[in-house]
Amino acid sequence: MNDSINYTEAFDELQRIVSEIENGEISVDELSEKVKRATQLIKICKLKLTSTEEDVNKILKDLERPAE
Repeated sequence: MNDSINYTEAFDELQRIVSEIENGEISVDELSEKVKRATQLIKICKLKLTSTEEDVNKILKDLERPAE
């Protein structure tokens, strides 16, 4: 998986693939590769969202701790 791609880039590419599929712009020959790429992009987005959620939750927990 390509972790050098950021969430926005992955999401934008995923939207393009979905649009191409919906508009019938992808040939049957390309469909399998596009679906595989879309799956990779979904995994990247999910991983980045999960990581961000964990980071935010940690920060919020740190803020709830009383100052020592």
